[in-house]
Amino acid sequence: MNRILDVAVAGTALALTSPLIVLSALAIRLEGGGPVLYRQTRVGKDGVDFELLKLRTMVVGAETVGAGYAVDRGDPRITRVGALLRRISFDELPQLWNVIRGEMSLIGPRPTLRYQVDQYDERQRHRLDVKPGITGWAQIHGRAKLSWAERIELDLWYVEHRSALVDTKIVLRTPRALFGGTYKGETGGWKPSQ
Repeated sequence: MNRILDVAVAGTALALTSPLIVLSALAIRLEGGGPVLYRQTRVGKDGVDFELLKLRTMVVGAETVGAGYAVDRGDPRITRVGALLRRISFDELPQLWNVIRGEMSLIGPRPTLRYQVDQYDERQRHRLDVKPGITGWAQIHGRAKLSWAERIELDLWYVEHRSALVDTKIVLRTPRALFGGTYKGETGGWKPSQ
């Protein structure tokens, strides 16, 4: 049932937002050329890698300079168009295609990078028991304003307690969370294990 709902909602949302995606893509191209989409390998359900899609909001090759994969407010690698897209979370719209392809769900823990997953302990690996989502329990409780450990705990709570009621709460609270900020210091809240 979740899969049918995911495809129906994501397909409808993709159709409705396609003019916004096209306008955003045009703005990205006009500002600095380069690819419109940013593709990044993330870890999905059961630890399987997939290619996450986003509208590109940073200079080409940003992950190889500065803070690498971490992004902080005012990061000079973020383009002017990218700053606007990030502020209103439009950069995430192409992930609706990830949902249609079955790699993501509308609701679930945000997908993370392999080097982060490699440092999960046995309990934290349960975060991978469900498909990653576009929005989730951690997103409505502070997003990247939270520490990495807090986000993982909230995601684990979701995996253990997910239900139609919890998913409804997430959907209803997501619009407010979208404008709550997406940055947490130089490492985005993530700290490598010592």
